[in-house]
Amino acid sequence: MSGVGGHDGLDGLGVVVTGGGSGIGAAVCRQLAEAGARVGVLDRRAETAHAVADEVGGLALVADVGDTAALESALTAADAGLGGLRGLVNNAGIGNLKRFESYTDRDIDLIWKVNVTGVYAGIRAVAPLIRAAGGGAVVNVASVSGVRPTRGEAPYSAAKAAVVALTQAAALELGPELRVNCVSPGFVRTPLNEMLAADDAMRHGIEARTPLGRVGTAEDVADLVVFLLGQRAAYLTGQNVVLDGGSVLTSGQMDPVLGPLLDQFGGPPPA
Repeated sequence: MSGVGGHDGLDGLGVVVTGGGSGIGAAVCRQLAEAGARVGVLDRRAETAHAVADEVGGLALVADVGDTAALESALTAADAGLGGLRGLVNNAGIGNLKRFESYTDRDIDLIWKVNVTGVYAGIRAVAPLIRAAGGGAVVNVASVSGVRPTRGEAPYSAAKAAVVALTQAAALELGPELRVNCVSPGFVRTPLNEMLAADDAMRHGIEARTPLGRVGTAEDVADLVVFLLGQRAAYLTGQNVVLDGGSVLTSGQMDPVLGPLLDQFGGPPPA
């Protein structure tokens, strides 16, 4: 962890993180606790919600974000249990990998319910609570796949693009009391994709196509989320911040052609 101390103005403020029981969500919970926030760890798995809540001295909340009634109930409980809500991180999500024509209606409905409807319901539920507490911020976690679609993830890419649009619509309508921003991570090493990250050939391929030369970490995302929730981002709303080490800057069409030419004719690399 980089350590954010009290500089973000989050000390004593209640913030709920959905999907907070593992991966990026758990890292966000830890960073928020380090910043002094009172953290609600919301996860559909009771065991992981309680484990992270115990670790950060927070409040465990068990709900599936795809069940909007359960989500709304959990957020209401968090408002009471944390002494008011000033922030929400819509991090919970679900994806799949299939060919375009292989996705069933059931597949698409589930991906949409969790990734889009759950985000919408979360914002809708906390907006009056945050206003009543004096204002605050929402951060939605989308994906670089919503900016530049990836093969095999058509419904997921579409859903994450919708999260970006929903972020902008919410920011437009819910200000000035609520700021609403979005983070779109690229490849981030978490338990869900450890199989890819642990494979040296796959990981090195990802690193080679990333200008910063490494895969992302959950802590990288958490740092940005905490910044967006805090006072140092007080004039920032409606934005989608792509956090991918620069990977979307590369051109799959021309980089493989021009790269070898640059090595051959572009002179020696800098010392």
